[in-house]
Amino acid sequence: MKQFKKAAAFLCAGVLALGSVPAMAETTFEGSVVSGRSVSITAPFGGTVSAFSLREGSRIGVGDAIADIETTKVYASADGVVAGVFGQEGDSVEDVTARYGTVLYIAPESKYTIAGDIEKAYNSSETRYVNISEAVYMVCTTDGKHTATGVITAVSGTGYTVETTSGELLMNETVYIYRGDEAVAQNRIGRGTVSRTSEIKVSGSGSILKMHVQQGDTVKRGDLLFETVTGTLDGLYAVSNTIVSGISGIVASVDTADGGSVQKGQSLITVYPSDAMQVEIAISEYDLSTIAEGDRVQIGFNWDETSERLYEGTVSMISYVSASQDGEASYKGYVDFVPDENVRLGMTVVVYTIDEEEAPQETLDVTGEPDGAAPEEQTGELTGFMPEGAPDQEALPGRMGERPEKGERPNGVD
Repeated sequence: MKQFKKAAAFLCAGVLALGSVPAMAETTFEGSVVSGRSVSITAPFGGTVSAFSLREGSRIGVGDAIADIETTKVYASADGVVAGVFGQEGDSVEDVTARYGTVLYIAPESKYTIAGDIEKAYNSSETRYVNISEAVYMVCTTDGKHTATGVITAVSGTGYTVETTSGELLMNETVYIYRGDEAVAQNRIGRGTVSRTSEIKVSGSGSILKMHVQQGDTVKRGDLLFETVTGTLDGLYAVSNTIVSGISGIVASVDTADGGSVQKGQSLITVYPSDAMQVEIAISEYDLSTIAEGDRVQIGFNWDETSERLYEGTVSMISYVSASQDGEASYKGYVDFVPDENVRLGMTVVVYTIDEEEAPQETLDVTGEPDGAAPEEQTGELTGFMPEGAPDQEALPGRMGERPEKGERPNGVD
């Protein structure tokens, strides 16, 4: 990498005593913008990536979406009321099921189940042969005051199961069961005993990302109950299935793709953080004496030729290992600075050292008078010597007047 050296020396003319003047010598180095570190943003849970559109080199900010990960959705299998909700967002389904038997229950609308058989059926071939899904009518055998309607849900040999769809019965009472919607002897297909209908268990696998119901909610068959993802959620904390960035910077690499499958902890993207941008320069061994760690420098961007703006920076590190170029020992140096939205990785820059040492004080005597006896005022440009053909000092305009006689003091001098 080329190095440029600039030096400027100023001789102050027109003054008799020079004070402390900043030395303006500076050394310049060519460099480029690099990143001091990279950060991987990983999947907090596993699943299939359903939406992903980032590209390498994209700028990303805090809260920007990275990807959507599909969830497994669990639906209600029957109409009823949500009861016994044991799982919460963030919970492992397997852990909840091991402890409580299921994530939640649905109490079905059919409150009663009747275990029936054909023993007391009307004596005909039709009444002794029942079918699943037949609609039935039930009447209690005691006094006929309790009635209900239902449907046959299961058949096994001479036995069958009926779930009620309406009506009120008593637990453990005996009922006659009729085909159709009225108690007609020729339609009696048997009798049975009343019990309560068991709640329906609803479970799944993975971790609960989102609960869509709560205790007491009425649901219909097909309603969404909860969503799960693979793996466990850190701290039992459920987040959205949209993964967002927690840092701002430049996408260094894309580590997944739309439609791909990811596991918990797998990298989605790698980011160069904005606050980790640095300038990398090459320092010849001959220039090591002109720059040191901790030095303040200024940075100019090559693309910004017409701008006078320079970025402030600080040398944060100079390598002790040579990165030899063309046989010359060269050492990498790194400059920290605060970038703005115009800065991109790889941009070329020039780094200027700042020499803050003061030049030594010196005094020039152009009058022949003792040091410190400076004239009051002068005109014209003095260069530290009298040009050939210059007039006598007494005749210089703007001086104090005539030369004093011997033994007299100049005006204003005690």
